[in-house]
Amino acid sequence: MSEPARIPALAPFRVRSFRFQWPADLATSWAFEMETLILGWYVLVETQSVFMLTVFASLLYIGTLLAPMFGVMGDRVGHRNLLCAMRGLYATLATTLMTFALLGMVTPTIVLVITGILGLVRPSDIGVRSALVADTVPSDRLLGAMSIQRTTQDSARIAGALTGAGLVALLGMGPAYVVVASFYVISIVLTWKAGSVRPAQHLAHGADQATRPRDGFLVDGQAGEAGTMTRFPQTAGSAGNESARPSPWRDLKEGLAYIWHTPHLRGAMCYAFLLNFTAFPLFTGLLPYVAKEVYLSDQTTLGYMVAGASFGALLGAMAMSRIGHSIRPARVGLMFGAGWYMMLIVFAYTPHAAAGIPVLIVTGIVQSMGLIPMSAMLLRNSDTRYRGRVMGIRMLMLYGNLPGLLLSGPLIAYFGYSLTATLYCVTGLAFTLAIAMHWRDHLWRPEAPANTR
Repeated sequence: MSEPARIPALAPFRVRSFRFQWPADLATSWAFEMETLILGWYVLVETQSVFMLTVFASLLYIGTLLAPMFGVMGDRVGHRNLLCAMRGLYATLATTLMTFALLGMVTPTIVLVITGILGLVRPSDIGVRSALVADTVPSDRLLGAMSIQRTTQDSARIAGALTGAGLVALLGMGPAYVVVASFYVISIVLTWKAGSVRPAQHLAHGADQATRPRDGFLVDGQAGEAGTMTRFPQTAGSAGNESARPSPWRDLKEGLAYIWHTPHLRGAMCYAFLLNFTAFPLFTGLLPYVAKEVYLSDQTTLGYMVAGASFGALLGAMAMSRIGHSIRPARVGLMFGAGWYMMLIVFAYTPHAAAGIPVLIVTGIVQSMGLIPMSAMLLRNSDTRYRGRVMGIRMLMLYGNLPGLLLSGPLIAYFGYSLTATLYCVTGLAFTLAIAMHWRDHLWRPEAPANTR
């Protein structure tokens, strides 16, 4: 018996596509984290402005408005093909910046322009890669696969943070970007070997019947046993008109309507926007500020901070891969999301890096155990034909980072970091409770389809 068969947590690796996709996603995530750390520190040091740091971090999310259209394209041309094209752009931009750095011509303006172009595409990467996992991994292994897939981001943040800081300090920005560009090229080759070239519409025949459309309705997971159905828009194909293929805009409109008329998806999207608006700016974008202005330290300490948070998230993902089959996804996601806010408050009042890094480790564990179940629930409880659009619209919720980061700059300048973080977290806790109460029948009750084990 093979090793993956003996260890349930490794069962997704029995799927050939997943064996290629996992290292491809790992290489991409590693490059992402190195790039974010290198450029974020560069902008902060060169401009001496926390506002410019928040502008840089915000540019990385500017493309969230385009994420739904990436979902539409993925459903049309195939998620693997789209992912290869996106990663080809990353490699091109990294090579361009590498050239400027090696020639000694890099400036904050050049960095911000390239970051803005990268930010048009990069926010959609996680959604497209998740849709590709759902296309190729059986539904009974999906939560485990999403937990393992999440380790590509968390382990990359550890290695990318430490390696990025070390390479810049030792070799300079140009040689460090040679490594970044190399990782992107590796990811393109591996992604091409993963997944299927067929778009999602042609894979719909293999979808789980619990989430297949029937006569203009969608059976919400196991809710169909009780006769509970949600109306959703028919595509041209479902209406029997295969020759009249809808336009991309109509595809997007149908995806939005599908989510709006499916309560547990609508509630999950609101929750995702809330987390991106209030929690993620504190956990990612503002860490360079904490390292420099609160801990009075350098980029090496920043690397340790990012690595600590990511190590905790990695531990949480590993734990979720072991226990995911026994939890109720939506309920667990809400509970650990509330726990994430509480840990961020603790971190905001931790004055030294020696204590702050252990707090970040625990914060990472709680964060990971809150996000993974929600992501798996979205994929498992969505119709196959809408999967790319659902994840594209989910990535649109990353747009919460933009106002969250931009608002945090002046608030920190006026109130200080600790009070600003407290305001964000208290607001997040209040709205988490409101979401749990408003969608309690769909996200909180144990018998809800979103909580199916």
